[in-house]
Amino acid sequence: MKKKNHKYIFVTGGVMSGVGKGIASSSIGKILQSKNYKVNPIKVDPYLNVDAGMMNPTEHGEVFVIDSGLECDQDLGNYERFMDIDLKPDNYMTSGMIYQYVIDKERNLGYKGKCVEAIPHITGEITRRIQKSAEASGADISIIEIGGTVGDYQNVMFIETARILKLKNPDDVIFVLVSYLPIPSTLGEMKTRPTQNAVRNLNSYGVQPEIIIARGAVPLDERRKEKIAVSCNIAVENVISAPDVESIYDVPLNFEKDNLGEIILKSLRLKTKNEKDMKEWSSFVAKVKSTKEEASIAVIGKYFDTGDFVLSDAYISVIEAVKYSAYELGVKAKLTWLNSKDFENGEKEVLMLGDFDGVIVPGGFGESGIEGKLKAIKFARENKIPYLGLCYGMQLAVIEYARNVIGLKDANTTEIDENSKDPVIDIMDGQKKNIEDGKYGGTMRLGAYRAILEKGTIARSAYGKDEVWERHRHRYEVNPDYVKKIESAGLVFSGKSPDGTLMEIAELPRNVHPFFLGAQFHPEFKARPLHPHPLFTEFMKAAIERKKK
Repeated sequence: MKKKNHKYIFVTGGVMSGVGKGIASSSIGKILQSKNYKVNPIKVDPYLNVDAGMMNPTEHGEVFVIDSGLECDQDLGNYERFMDIDLKPDNYMTSGMIYQYVIDKERNLGYKGKCVEAIPHITGEITRRIQKSAEASGADISIIEIGGTVGDYQNVMFIETARILKLKNPDDVIFVLVSYLPIPSTLGEMKTRPTQNAVRNLNSYGVQPEIIIARGAVPLDERRKEKIAVSCNIAVENVISAPDVESIYDVPLNFEKDNLGEIILKSLRLKTKNEKDMKEWSSFVAKVKSTKEEASIAVIGKYFDTGDFVLSDAYISVIEAVKYSAYELGVKAKLTWLNSKDFENGEKEVLMLGDFDGVIVPGGFGESGIEGKLKAIKFARENKIPYLGLCYGMQLAVIEYARNVIGLKDANTTEIDENSKDPVIDIMDGQKKNIEDGKYGGTMRLGAYRAILEKGTIARSAYGKDEVWERHRHRYEVNPDYVKKIESAGLVFSGKSPDGTLMEIAELPRNVHPFFLGAQFHPEFKARPLHPHPLFTEFMKAAIERKKK
């Protein structure tokens, strides 16, 4: 191994998808941090996409962007939020990445004419990446979450890699299975058999889990813990109860009730260090539970195509960012999802926005529902309802202002109308050729960029500093040809790129509107439970003030 005594925890899922491996992995990381160990989380996705950038959010959930610009699975957002760390490209891999690398290497004689096979070349490349990430992180323990469910053909190579790593380093590798225990309504009894079968399936790959996290609607009783332990060949104390909880932030504290941290350290032959504590985390969780007063926030979305239950995944970072700032200010954000397409049908739906304390228009792509969003933004601006626009929400705020204040009735984005007479939002010049050629992958401004903040503005006051680094994911920008005209009409570009060509934040002065601000970047990607994002906090302050009035 490249890093002596580095420890590895492989987290797999049993019985069904969506069982909570990401939150379990994040919680394990949080617990180990509290025991003074440095943790390196890695997400393995078995799909053949090279990254998550081209996937539909209604089908796969939010695309999370890290500082480097890599477009990742939403679980990396959970890792960053729970563990309060900034992740690197090495913390994410897909089957597509692995196969592309191996095939490209073979095409360039990197294997010196050998027959290239899944084993050892694919497994070898997976191992190399895991160990490279471990070494680069300087961490004590890596937590590798393997996407999918045990028994899926797609993740076999990753489980096989883990098995080989365990074979070579038996004291340094453990497996955690997160499995679901259903309670059929006709029986009213929690059933352990699906989990037993999941373990046997894992055994068929030559892998034995040391720990089973038993997900279910209710806590696991001792009888079922014993049954799972005997059937699955593990110690009874290594069966961890993981019932449904009010908040995902309860999970680390819940795990510790079953002593999960010490069990993991014992399994990895690690000693208990001088522990840090989880007082701050416990305090945050207590605040979540005790907060009663609500502020009503309308989130105007467009990803409703597969039902409301998916919407929370498509905008998960936005949801959590609003919550963190609300809790910080002693209120609970009551989010109401409104379909922007409904606003296109008449004024009655738009007028209902007057009942809310604040309005958010999050990011997105394409033409669907845009006119409805523009109507909503106009109503929020004219009726002085606190407004926060994120990425596309900022661009649409600029378009709305250009149309209804400046009088550019045909103002638009070339994303929707490439022949617009007044393209106040346009594609970056350097990307136009790629778009014309249909090469959409890699054509966006991605990752962390620096912005200089204008003194005396809401943005500068919120951040409390002159410059910031924020994460981007977009192709279109405010057209530089229109900046002076827009600014002269009263909209302030309070954040700009260092060379002044890219508009990062647009806002109205406080003497015009209590809070009307749009960010070209995605501030939600940097919001953390213990460190809420200042723009969301400033927005919630304005929403609370409106509620009082």
